[in-house]
Amino acid sequence: MAVNAKAAPATAGAKIAKYDADAPDTRSSAEQNLGKNEKVGPVVSTKMQKTIVVQTSRRVPHPLYRRIVTKHKKFYAHDETGMAQVGDIVRIVECRPLSKLKRWRLDAVVRRSALAGAPAPSALDVKV
Repeated sequence: MAVNAKAAPATAGAKIAKYDADAPDTRSSAEQNLGKNEKVGPVVSTKMQKTIVVQTSRRVPHPLYRRIVTKHKKFYAHDETGMAQVGDIVRIVECRPLSKLKRWRLDAVVRRSALAGAPAPSALDVKV
């Protein structure tokens, strides 16, 4: 059985769609992040510029005693707009390294903290 070396490739007649970088992305955020790790947890710190610290927890059995133990880990995530506040439950998505510690970016604020709209403690002081 001989192979015809001059045969045209299978895609010779098909049109190939070009990627337009300026076109708006119509996919949902879940479709855009397909195949990337996601984590959900509360924001524990917003003291850095454009960076939040998110703490995630998971329950795993102890390797020897088989008792369920809660393990915590903190992740540094990029928050470009600064919309997350301490106490908010947020979703972060894996991305390229942005700094020494940041490999995650803020995807969405799942639930706002009850403390977000509370007045500052100094505003509650009584003046005598």
